[in-house]
Amino acid sequence: MRHSIYRLSENRKVEGDSPILLRRLCKIGTAPAVFGEALRKTIMKMNWRYEIPQLLLIMGMFAAALAAWPYAPDRIPIHWNLAGEVDGYGGKFTGLLSMPLLASVAYLLCLVLPKIDPGRANYPSFDAAYFVIRLSALTMLVFVDTCILLVAFGHAIDMGRIMPIAVGLLFIVLGNVMGKIRPNWFVGIRTPWTLSSRRSWNQTHRLGGWLFFVMGVTIGMYGFKQTNWMIALMATDVIVSLVWIFVYSYLVWRDDPDRLNPTSISPATDEK
Repeated sequence: MRHSIYRLSENRKVEGDSPILLRRLCKIGTAPAVFGEALRKTIMKMNWRYEIPQLLLIMGMFAAALAAWPYAPDRIPIHWNLAGEVDGYGGKFTGLLSMPLLASVAYLLCLVLPKIDPGRANYPSFDAAYFVIRLSALTMLVFVDTCILLVAFGHAIDMGRIMPIAVGLLFIVLGNVMGKIRPNWFVGIRTPWTLSSRRSWNQTHRLGGWLFFVMGVTIGMYGFKQTNWMIALMATDVIVSLVWIFVYSYLVWRDDPDRLNPTSISPATDEK
């Protein structure tokens, strides 16, 4: 029997796990224990070829913060507007440690999610794509952290130009792996229709990959051409792409003879 996130109407189960897990996760006092147990099992089965590069990046962020602490100013720029002007400041803790801490939390969360996902049996089939997603997102945080450190020590950086380029590259990378993501509850394009139709999931992610690539190019172009019409083009591209993905997932689901109807994916009754 193939594993997927989809529930079979005849036995009201989700292949790969029982929906009882989701209800248990919601009970008071249970979630931390489940998270801790999932983390322990995850560490025991970690693919270090994937994890070491990410751990080195996080360690490097903390090492940079530690080295910069004695010399950093008490007021550090931490936020910029679209024009590249600083519109937010923080102290040493916020300026030097916010990105490393955020990266650490994101890393642990992405490490544990596959273990508590009812559709976790599908993760091995897209483990390389999942690694690229995690590494690219982490690299983005490292890039932002590096920019904050450079600006804190007086280096002139045009954030209004380099950030759109960096975000555009991130979208391009995500677009290239989007079509390789297999059905699950946490990663990818999750609409009511992709979650109840394998055909809708696969075709929507293939389309999403192209649209993310185009969005990445458009966003990156703003870094080179910062005009009002470029902002309008970028915003239009993002809005149209998101709406297109949403509608397309429904249209594919509607024509899928193997789609699940609402009664086959309704919540199970509470445990007695």
